[in-house]
This record gives sequence, C-alpha cells and structure tokens, in this order.
Amino acid sequence: MKKAILCAAVAGIAAAASAQTGSLSIVASQATVDWTTTSSFTLSVFGDADFGSHLAGGAFAINSTGIGSGAINDMVGSAAAWGGLGEEDQGYAGGGTYNGLIFGQVIFLPFIAPDAASALGSGPVLLGSVVVSIDPGTNGVIDFTTAEVQGVNEIFVLEVFDDAANPGGNPPGESTQLFDASIDFGSTSVNLIPAPSAMALLGLGGLVAGRRRR
Repeated sequence: MKKAILCAAVAGIAAAASAQTGSLSIVASQATVDWTTTSSFTLSVFGDADFGSHLAGGAFAINSTGIGSGAINDMVGSAAAWGGLGEEDQGYAGGGTYNGLIFGQVIFLPFIAPDAASALGSGPVLLGSVVVSIDPGTNGVIDFTTAEVQGVNEIFVLEVFDDAANPGGNPPGESTQLFDASIDFGSTSVNLIPAPSAMALLGLGGLVAGRRRR
C-alpha cells in the first residue's frame, strides 16, 4: 500500500472527483471450465474513465458467489506491466473473496511521462489479472464481481491523470482519485462442468460399483 500511496503523491496535483466517473470490467479466460482437465483459469480486470489521458493507479478486489464458488482454493493477482511499480497482492481471503490488487506508476512531467499502455481513449486499460485455482468435482456457475479494496482507510479504486491539465504548473498535469461511488463495477460468470466423456466414465464407474454390490 505504501508504494501505491507514493505513486499517488508524485502523480501530480490531486483533485477531488466531481461528476467524473470510471468503470471496471472483468473478462474470464474461459466461460466454461472442465474441472477434469483444468485446475485454474484467469480473470483479467480492465479500467476506464470518461475523462483524463491516462490511468495512474488504483486498486480492486473480487467477490464471487454461486454454487461453483466453493471450488475456489486460491486467487493470485498480478498487475499489468505499467502498474507494476505499485503492485501489492493482498491475497486470497477464502470463501471466494480476493482481498485485492493495488497497482500504480510514477508520473512526474516533464521528466517521467505516463506509460503508453495506461493511455485512455482507445478502450479499457488492462489493470491486472487474477489466477483462480479450483478443486475438481464441483459443478455450477461462479459469479465474479469487481469491488473496492476493504481496509482501515478507504482506498481509491482508480486514479486518473490528465496530462493537459495545469499547464505551466510544477509539475504540470493533474490526477483525480475515484472512489467506489464514482465507479461502475463490472462482473462476469464462469461455469464449472465435467467434460461429457468424463461424465460417461463417472456414470460407468457408478454402474460397475452397483453391480459389484449386488
């Protein structure tokens, strides 16, 4: 968290968010997971904002519900390359809850420019990814929802940098921190199933076991 706070402090002049808004979206590497052959899959989280030129940093958590959420045994996060300086993986809390990933970069114009990969205006920006590990044998849907990171002090979800603001300032540019009330949190679902062939084998195994008991 100290790294993220440092990034926020040197990113420019902080401004209070008004009607400016941001969003988080989440994409699963697989919509359907065969637990007989797959032990993990990846959730990629993206951020966007309706103002500014770049994302300077932020933090997100992931909550999961549904029958399949009981199959999750671990969740490990990593920041996108542009936010790696402020990376802090808060770890897996259990029960389908990922505590959070903090990420950020240093921006100090004109000496340190924002990373090109964090630029807004061409679609959502990759913030980081979370590898979800699962135990075999559980069928059902897992519903994943992005959320703010919980803690003693409220942590902003996104920090948006505007390189055109505060011209002539020292340093130029301006950063705005967006908290949960200004964020549209996205969600996605993953369906855990055994492959048809595996189901047939399971059925055959049950039939054989039934015959042996007779």
